[in-house]
Amino acid sequence: MTDEQPMILEADALYHIYESKAEDGNVVALRGLNVAMRAGEAVAVVGPSGSGKSTLLKCLGGLMKPSSGSVRLDGRNMTRLTGQELVTLRQRTVSFIFQEGNLLPSLNARDNVAQPLINQGVRSKQAKAKALEILERLQMGHRALALPAMLSGGEQQRVAIARALITEPRLILADEPTGALDPVTSREVLRLFRDLHEKDGVAFLIVTHSKEVADFCDRSLELRDGRFVAEHGKDLDITNLEVGRELLVDEIGTLTLPPDMLVRLGGAGAYSVGELSPGRLTLIGEAVDAGSGRLVLAATCPACQHAYADDEEQLCPSCGSSRPMVEA
Repeated sequence: MTDEQPMILEADALYHIYESKAEDGNVVALRGLNVAMRAGEAVAVVGPSGSGKSTLLKCLGGLMKPSSGSVRLDGRNMTRLTGQELVTLRQRTVSFIFQEGNLLPSLNARDNVAQPLINQGVRSKQAKAKALEILERLQMGHRALALPAMLSGGEQQRVAIARALITEPRLILADEPTGALDPVTSREVLRLFRDLHEKDGVAFLIVTHSKEVADFCDRSLELRDGRFVAEHGKDLDITNLEVGRELLVDEIGTLTLPPDMLVRLGGAGAYSVGELSPGRLTLIGEAVDAGSGRLVLAATCPACQHAYADDEEQLCPSCGSSRPMVEA
């Protein structure tokens, strides 16, 4: 992915307010967010529960109309399109993957995967043939005629991914795609995402709590209380994050610095107070080398100290523990 790639997804001054008659009043979920994502790029949105991640994903994908602001998908302003125009744009550009899979319980795996093409008017026989090809690619061909209730969580998610791929989207929006999966299955799904991203040029916007998932992406945006507070990755311009930045100190004096400010400060370490006066604090100290921050498979099992022979082992042959990821 290069800077010459066109923009696939953009949002300007995005706000969303959930109206409520409760005593606390309306909830402001998004507070003037700007997003710029190029074709073929993989971006993660990370943050705690209630920070606005899922709301942002729905607004960016045209599943929910923001209270104000604009969203452009493949150069077209979605907030100005009619219902049918929006459906057509989404069908040829974007697919969705959710944590639960959201498969139709009455249809087998093949027919679930074929459904988006059938909805676009493709003949049923042709759609089902293509669905079977994609399931074979995902090592799910032998389960093509199984109903969702007969599939494991990992198998259901593979079917959901196949369904997302059948329209050959340029962008995939995923909401906690590995949240319900065990570590080994989660890594298999991420390996598939990486192949699609690197070999097929598919762009990803992934909402996640998982550091492993965020590590797969080219960059990640940290969302808190409806605002982006930090950006992580390589070759980032972080100056725009500092505009209007507020740092809050809680009642016991705890101050948490966002990661981009730590970068400018020099990183985590031991600091002393150089100057302290009303509204001004100067820190003096030296950062501690925190490593690259990239995640790799652990060389030894933390439970029994078994030394792994290669990078393909996912379960410890001695004690059966899942192999963890650690920072390089």
